[in-house]
Amino acid sequence: MVVPDRSSSVRRFRVSRKALYFGLGSIGLVFLFLIGGIVHYGMFVGKVQENRDLRGENLELRNQLVDLHQKVSSIQAVLDRVERFDAKLRAITQLHDPKRHLAMGAYSATNPSDQFAEGLEGVDPLVRAIADNPHMAISLIGQNLEELASEAEKREGSIRQLETYLRGQKVRLASTPSIWPAHGWVTSGFGIRVDPYTGKRAMHRGLDVANQIGVPVIASARGVVTFRGVDGGFGKVLVVDHGYGIRTRYGHLDEFKVQLGEHVERGSEIGTIGNSGRSTGPHLHYEVEVNGICENPKNFILEE
Repeated sequence: MVVPDRSSSVRRFRVSRKALYFGLGSIGLVFLFLIGGIVHYGMFVGKVQENRDLRGENLELRNQLVDLHQKVSSIQAVLDRVERFDAKLRAITQLHDPKRHLAMGAYSATNPSDQFAEGLEGVDPLVRAIADNPHMAISLIGQNLEELASEAEKREGSIRQLETYLRGQKVRLASTPSIWPAHGWVTSGFGIRVDPYTGKRAMHRGLDVANQIGVPVIASARGVVTFRGVDGGFGKVLVVDHGYGIRTRYGHLDEFKVQLGEHVERGSEIGTIGNSGRSTGPHLHYEVEVNGICENPKNFILEE
């Protein structure tokens, strides 16, 4: 029944029971679809947010993997430097002890850089794995960290072995050349070279360190000055005897700062760079002689 205002008559409508049930059912279905749509939209919004969160976490994970990869590379570089330093120390300490030389041979395990390359298969595959499959990248980096940890443990054992040996060799080490004799630029190394005067190939028995006249020349180890004077083409020369069959020679000097027979310590100034003798410019000619045989001076310089 529809009841309008007082001036109009009441209107009546008849609805069958079947139509009423159909209408209520339709309204119910619409209501259910509406509720379902709202729930579905909420779930969709949640999935979108979840996907955004996952993308953010993946990006953060990749950034962390890149940082971790850089740290692994840095650790490898440190181990490489330790290996070179270890090799130099062994070269110095084994010079006059054949028995010890046999007992403390150079480390013969696989080169850590080779191990690293085998596990990593180069940088690019790992970078691709970080971008495409972070879980695989984690596995690769974990494998490399285990290899580095094992290599570091071996290096630690090697260094401890050297430390034990070196504690009893203080006097010998103080008398063994181990530092640069002067600041400057290495213009000629040890070995066969073309002589700048004759143009012929000849053996160069030392290092040439170029710098300005007057730059200090220092003793590379403790010793006694056994020669102070002019020696042919080397001009003004100093020879320091360090004992244990080791001598160092400093040529083309400008000034002498020590006297014949004077005791010198590692790092003490003994002369200055000059241009005396047969020289193409101001420089120091530096030799290391072991039991009468000239060795490559770079093998006796611990500094990089």
